[in-house]
Amino acid sequence: MRILDVLDKAAVLPNLAGRDKRGVLEEISAAMAPALDSDPERVVQVLLDREKLGSTGIGDGIAIPHGKMRGLSRLHLGFGRSREGIDFDAMDGKPTMLFFVLLAQEGSVGDHLKMLARLSRLLKDADIRKRLLEVETAEEILTIIDEGDASQ
Repeated sequence: MRILDVLDKAAVLPNLAGRDKRGVLEEISAAMAPALDSDPERVVQVLLDREKLGSTGIGDGIAIPHGKMRGLSRLHLGFGRSREGIDFDAMDGKPTMLFFVLLAQEGSVGDHLKMLARLSRLLKDADIRKRLLEVETAEEILTIIDEGDASQ
């Protein structure tokens, strides 16, 4: 399964306005909610509940907030970028700029973990991270993700 297979193109946000963890999660959740057929606040709560277990800010300016929701039939992914960066309690203590939000159906294990691993591999590439920060449009972001994913 490729990243673009689960990424909701309407939930690719190149200019996040949120200035804190909740604000970023609210913004991306609102963009993802129509595809999830869910209330955005429910999505935010699922993500914040997961954050209570430990921050999904993995360092190098990246966070992969994720959670499981009842009623989903497949994986869903959203993306947001904050050029200024926000405090997301990242492991390295640095601001987070790139956010991939992954939601899986309740009870799923395999696909959810495989996608988390796939995203982690993609984002280990410093050139991809740099390019994701430099481009302007959602279309350019999608191209970078697709090219990086294809080379894995």
